[in-house]
Amino acid sequence: MAMPDTDEAQLQAQVAKLTLADKARLLTGADFWTLHPEPEIGLSSLVLSDGPNGVRGTAWDERDPSLLFPVGAALAATWDRSAARTAGEWFGEEARRRGVHVVLGPTVNLQRSPFGGRNFENFSEDPQLVAEIGAEVVRGIQSRDVAATPKHFVANDSETDRFTYDVVLDEPVLREFYLEPFRSIVQQAGPWALMAAYNSVAGQTMTENRRLNNELLKAEWGWDGLLMSDWFAARSVDATALGGLDLVMPGPGGPWSGGELEKAVQDGRVPEDVLDDKVLRLLRLASRTGALGGRVHPTGEGPSEQARPVIRRVAAEGFVLLRNEPAGERPVLPLPADELTKVAVIGENAVLPALQGGGSSRVSPAHAVTPLDGLRAALPGADVVHRRGVRHRRLLDALPREQVIDPDGEGTGFRVEFLDEAGQVLSRELRGTDRLLWIGGTGIPAGTRTVRVRGQLAAEAGEHVFAVNGTGRFEVQLSGREVLDEELASDENASDPLADLIAPPERRFDVVLVDTDLDEQGHAPLSVLFTPPDTSGLVNVGIGHRAQEWDDASELSAALAAAREADVAVVVVGTNDEVETEGRDRGSLDLPGAQDALVSAVAEVNSRTVVVVNAGSPVLMPWRDEVPAVLWTWFGSQEYGDALADVLLGSAEPGGRLPETFPAELADVPVPLPALQPVDGALHYSEGALLGYRAYAAEGVLPAFGFGHGLGYTAWEYLAAQDEGDAVRVTLRNIGERRGREVVQVYGDPVRLAGFGTAEAEAGEQVEVRIELLHRPDGPLSVGASAQDLRLAAEPAR
Repeated sequence: MAMPDTDEAQLQAQVAKLTLADKARLLTGADFWTLHPEPEIGLSSLVLSDGPNGVRGTAWDERDPSLLFPVGAALAATWDRSAARTAGEWFGEEARRRGVHVVLGPTVNLQRSPFGGRNFENFSEDPQLVAEIGAEVVRGIQSRDVAATPKHFVANDSETDRFTYDVVLDEPVLREFYLEPFRSIVQQAGPWALMAAYNSVAGQTMTENRRLNNELLKAEWGWDGLLMSDWFAARSVDATALGGLDLVMPGPGGPWSGGELEKAVQDGRVPEDVLDDKVLRLLRLASRTGALGGRVHPTGEGPSEQARPVIRRVAAEGFVLLRNEPAGERPVLPLPADELTKVAVIGENAVLPALQGGGSSRVSPAHAVTPLDGLRAALPGADVVHRRGVRHRRLLDALPREQVIDPDGEGTGFRVEFLDEAGQVLSRELRGTDRLLWIGGTGIPAGTRTVRVRGQLAAEAGEHVFAVNGTGRFEVQLSGREVLDEELASDENASDPLADLIAPPERRFDVVLVDTDLDEQGHAPLSVLFTPPDTSGLVNVGIGHRAQEWDDASELSAALAAAREADVAVVVVGTNDEVETEGRDRGSLDLPGAQDALVSAVAEVNSRTVVVVNAGSPVLMPWRDEVPAVLWTWFGSQEYGDALADVLLGSAEPGGRLPETFPAELADVPVPLPALQPVDGALHYSEGALLGYRAYAAEGVLPAFGFGHGLGYTAWEYLAAQDEGDAVRVTLRNIGERRGREVVQVYGDPVRLAGFGTAEAEAGEQVEVRIELLHRPDGPLSVGASAQDLRLAAEPAR
């Protein structure tokens, strides 16, 4: 059924004006991110952009920054529909600012296993929670006349061999779990586009799946939007055309390009009315987003400063206080700011935090507040010292921008030059010092053969370790002498197109700088000539550096000394975008490097140790009982450090509740690592309906922290719960000493989330919250603070 914002008769008349060649051309992208215009009918080129946690636009370029919101798992951890709606509205605003018509998000696949490499981008292990949060994000985006694109339809819940695996599962499980978020979002929020996944289901790839795309999505659910392929997912002409796919991305290549789709219609293999339906859906999308008979005009402005407090609030609302035991007379958190004179902030993630995961969801924020920045700003009267303690990132640190002077005298950063085959400069630009990325040829001048990166490094005489990363040939000169000439190759076993983005090869090399290598200002000229294999795909070049004096033992000793002398030790540990990324599942649930040992060592010397975990999905925490407080902060957005300070110091409540179960032991994981790895191309969902918290309950296994768990800075007494048929009315009282927020959860028997809502109250205040049921389960209903903390049975209303 068409939505009321389109004139269907007018759209059909526009389709009738087009030739067969015109129609076929419109259904393959013009390039990596845009579609073909058709001026004769007033159709502008639609612009598409990645957008699960920020709208990047058509280029990876730090000079054109984007707002960076908390990742999907963090947003779901708020259990707050209004927060999800607000995030969606800002994604829509960002899209309009950039001239983007279609946001490629949200991601609404399930967190089937904690080993899933892309779990940070997904909302939850529970389909109902995914559906509720996802629907609000869609509503928010589309309230700004920008299309949302829930993805990846369907059962794209693993990253290992994601292009080729065939999901084998029972039909009831497919519908109840993996299709349910899409169905609910389609019927609740009416998304204007969807993205078909790479994988197959029941032997049929999703870009060709007639049963799920045509019979279920478009017919049974009555959806009238446009179904696009994931990038490079379409692999056939006739089967995709007949299987319900409407748009092949990216262009200009692909199976429908070069007249192949037109020929299929001419030969009678694909009926023309099938083609017409696809074009109608495309024009309907264009009409809804202003690309038909109008255009979304980019403003040319940077991201709105008004979003910063919003992002900060949403980030804090998603932080989950896992543990908060007394150290003395009161719980460690919140920290008493007026009593702190010396604070030790320890850990690599305190200064190099993971703000987002790896892969296509990455954006470049205009700024990033680190945990150290946030705490120093919030505690101006305290001595806040930092020690890294241990290192755990695979790639060498990027050079700080302030230490790289533009040789052309325009400020700081790398001078990047694009050279043709003859070595002539085609164009030049001043860039940052983090890894530089280009995709689909965007931002690289035609005719480019090599990329030269130059800068004047502020350095000292002595031993240094440098590194380059990327795929291609690197010729490196430092202070006028050649220090590297080497080809770096991709992993020959990698089949994913994002492999070089996910895990670029790196080459480290030692350099000794002497006084004569430095100019009068103490600068050493660096030049990197980089020749990529191809400039039309993914081009990726990075330069790293480390002073040679780093010593693991002495740095750990310094960290422990700082912790021993401090009033409180805040240890910021976590993963990063090398560990949690699109295109690769996780090989371990351990914190990378020696971070577990670091936490235990700090806890031994300071009884007031707070562990802040900066990760997108579960890690094992063998030290969890050794420390009084554990705060889970996800990949925390551009405002991460300020939001963290707000929660640690108590100006904001840690509002989050876990949307995913955290295992206590590796052996407890219901879907372990082997279950994410296809066997002979087939990925069996052999766990069936025992997914996440349901599996723990069925097996009688206690997780480290259960689904829905999260502590606040107050306490709640659950007084009564009445079952009203379509809702449960819950009465509860804040029995703590400050205002608080509680996420009230309703479960069926066997345990299954049936509804949720929030209550807010002042200290001592009694409140009532009515929770509408998402579905009516069989058996009694229970109410509580998590799947493991059910406090009341709902009594029938009188």
